[in-house]
Amino acid sequence: MASRPPAAEAPPGPAAGPAAAHCWQPAAGGLAVRVKVQPRARRAGCGGLAPAADGPRLRVAVTEPPEDGRATRAACATLAGALGLPARAVALLQGASSREKLLAVAGDPAALAAELERLERTA
Repeated sequence: MASRPPAAEAPPGPAAGPAAAHCWQPAAGGLAVRVKVQPRARRAGCGGLAPAADGPRLRVAVTEPPEDGRATRAACATLAGALGLPARAVALLQGASSREKLLAVAGDPAALAAELERLERTA
């Protein structure tokens, strides 16, 4: 009977490791937060995680339509409000025309991480 060569261990993907359990990662001046925006929702709000290929994303519902960047601006304002920050503290990094976005949140990373962990657990 022929023996099989040992299986090569796959390199860890983007969802591996302890930091992958969160929708945020440290960035200059604060955190970068991966979000999934739901435009035209009945109610605006943040909470819960949506699975994605690059790791979990925070769900952000906005009442604005996805036209002329209105939903993106509303998502920034909604996340800022949920974190108790002014709207100018949240800015778009990637995903202007996509529902999956990367937002920069300015502030103390430790305090922001605690608030984001609370939002991740909220459904």
